[in-house]
Amino acid sequence: MLDSILFQMVAIVGLGIISQWFAWRFRLPGIVVMSVVGLIVGPFLGLFNPKESFGELFNPIVSLAVAIILFEGSLSLDIREMKDSRRAIFRISTIGSLLAWIGGSFAAHYLAGISLDVAFIVGGIFIVTGPTVIMPLLRQAKLKERPATILKWEGIVVDPFGALVALFALQVVLWTSDKITGNSLLLFFGASILSAILGVVIGFVLGRLLEHGYIPEFLKSPIVLMSVLLVFVLSDTIMHETGLLAVTAMGIVMANMHLTSLRDLLHFKENISVIMISGLFIMLTASLSPDTLRDILNWNMLIFVLAMLFIVRPISIWLSTIGVDLTKQERTLIGWIAPRGIVALTVSGFFAGVLRDEGFEDADIITALTLALVFATVLAHGFSISWLARKLGLRATEEAGVMIAGGSAFSSVLGEAIQSFNKPVLIIDRSWGLLNRARQLGLRTEVGDILSENTEYHVDLTPYETLIAATEDDAYNALICQHFVPELGREQIFQTPIHTGDPSGYSKSIGGKYLFDEEYDIHALNRLIEEGYLIRRTHLTEQYTLGDYINDTDHKTIPLFAVDSENNLVFLANAKKRSFDVGTTIVSLTSPTRMMEKAMEKVSHQEIPPKD
Repeated sequence: MLDSILFQMVAIVGLGIISQWFAWRFRLPGIVVMSVVGLIVGPFLGLFNPKESFGELFNPIVSLAVAIILFEGSLSLDIREMKDSRRAIFRISTIGSLLAWIGGSFAAHYLAGISLDVAFIVGGIFIVTGPTVIMPLLRQAKLKERPATILKWEGIVVDPFGALVALFALQVVLWTSDKITGNSLLLFFGASILSAILGVVIGFVLGRLLEHGYIPEFLKSPIVLMSVLLVFVLSDTIMHETGLLAVTAMGIVMANMHLTSLRDLLHFKENISVIMISGLFIMLTASLSPDTLRDILNWNMLIFVLAMLFIVRPISIWLSTIGVDLTKQERTLIGWIAPRGIVALTVSGFFAGVLRDEGFEDADIITALTLALVFATVLAHGFSISWLARKLGLRATEEAGVMIAGGSAFSSVLGEAIQSFNKPVLIIDRSWGLLNRARQLGLRTEVGDILSENTEYHVDLTPYETLIAATEDDAYNALICQHFVPELGREQIFQTPIHTGDPSGYSKSIGGKYLFDEEYDIHALNRLIEEGYLIRRTHLTEQYTLGDYINDTDHKTIPLFAVDSENNLVFLANAKKRSFDVGTTIVSLTSPTRMMEKAMEKVSHQEIPPKD
């Protein structure tokens, strides 16, 4: 059964997805887990070798998958997102890449011991990072907006240029050794320009067709996917490796056309990319031979990798950002984070084969050199990015925050209660006046439509992992919840109960989970605040358990949320259906009369000291 190609394809994707789930569950870098799993089932246990099993199909499968991943990444590169980072992104992607190319080439020659000709080709390959490794790390680390934006843009934009730089170096090497004519250099530049133009034109035309309704909704994603593959194949046919430039240009053009259907396309591409990334890491690492792994474990490789990590990358970033408005902390983080991934592995495989055919004896070391850098950077950066960002003060937040749509009186009271546990809170509403109470309570507020693109690009929503839709419009609440499902997940999205019509008439697949019992819609909750209802904290102890709290709770008390001993917040729809340990604090909304009754009970149970 293990020899079956069909079984291996399913096993590869399955192992990749399980690895990503395992990484999410135990908060580990996903790329690290996938790489380790691939090594275990491949060279360590020898269960299967995808490169041998797939034969001639292996490289085309990998190339097409990389094209889709790169297009999906570039489809998120909206220029408005750059804000005050444009200069830094441009300098790092140009001057920084040039310095990294030169530095990496000399490191490969003098430290790894390969010829200078081959070293300059390898140096071009090693300037790439890419969305396959950068995006998972950014999601894991929750960086502040500016360093996250710079790393994302660099990772996606530099990917195709790294391949082109290596291709240019190859053309120069072959030309100087009289293996090709000078016309080949002109052909290289012409093919690169033609590929970029092809990507721009196809992206623009496709965007116009999507926007003007010439393509039905059910065919939009399939046609875009087909177009990406077609552009990649056409460009790659003109000249190998230029397809990466074409699909990147195509994605950037479509991202900046501000298409109304862009979000749906992004969600579709993200789902495909997750499968592609999961499968590719398993395929590539499982295809390694024990000999290649042994080649990695030598002093020359180790010294080269250390030089790339601690000398070449930091120096290229610091020099290229001289005069740019970046803090020392941001330069330090960006100068450290540069993991190499799938693109570097696939591109290096192509160049190793070409150089081997041209008679370069040290071509075989390229694969081992690339693997050494990929594994080292994936491990080093995967495990250190969160720690370093925390030390440098560049994490968006240490606590998972709550975002509330709707600036009512209840939203303000709820937000203040959540913020008292050191949780970031943001309240967004289209009315300045409705946010007045929240401002007085010291809460962060934003005026605007939570669904607008202006809010998306000008408000940093990274710190907020939970959403509460609490406007007075039920349909708008449901729309807000549906909009944020792909980003936050259904388990982290809530809305106040429906107050118009029969709730059973609404589809359960639309909107978020009800925050409270159905009788407590936003109008009812606001009335309770006007009547003087107050926030009450109840600490569970060995003497006063959850059962005691439930017995004491009546219609005058509405459980809101609970915070356990580790400061994890859980919203309560019905406290009777949950269980909490000792040390948990339950926060509820209680009537002033009930608060007075509890105070009187507490006083009556206290012993009155005897008079002298």
